[in-house]
Amino acid sequence: MNDLRFRLAADGDLATVVRLRDAAARWMNSRGVTGQWQPGELSEDHFRRIIKNGEVWIAEADGSTVGAWELWWEDPDAWGPQPPIAGYVHRLIVDHVTVPPGTGRRLLRAAERRVAEVGRNLTRLDCLAGNTRLTSYYLDAGYQVVGHKAGKPQPGGTTKSFTLLEKPVQYDG
Repeated sequence: MNDLRFRLAADGDLATVVRLRDAAARWMNSRGVTGQWQPGELSEDHFRRIIKNGEVWIAEADGSTVGAWELWWEDPDAWGPQPPIAGYVHRLIVDHVTVPPGTGRRLLRAAERRVAEVGRNLTRLDCLAGNTRLTSYYLDAGYQVVGHKAGKPQPGGTTKSFTLLEKPVQYDG
């Protein structure tokens, strides 16, 4: 999949992003990763709000959408008030049916490049506390655990506890 391209999402992409996210939730649940994401949890309105207040990125290959992620410029619910030194990656999604292994890592690197391009020097993210498989994935990608957040609000009003991770990034020109 050498022709992977990235672009900002628009309103016309919202249904596709919801479909991708729901499929990824079903994929996780089928592998015993329950509690992280559930199908139907997020609507087009969620992604529309992120587009308005942050960025939603689309990954395309061979004319199809194969992944997406959210990039926020602040995340006070997880990280508290922070100076503008980081970008916050959320909902890194790949179409597990069509993409080869390693595609998620390529999306993550694209998100890190975007964070560096805007002059911020840290990429931050969080994952469900106790999800050792996902935490290991991010550790293998160069992230470090820097804390934990108990009781972070979630869509639908529930709260969950998360592991907080970050990675230094720099702009390469």
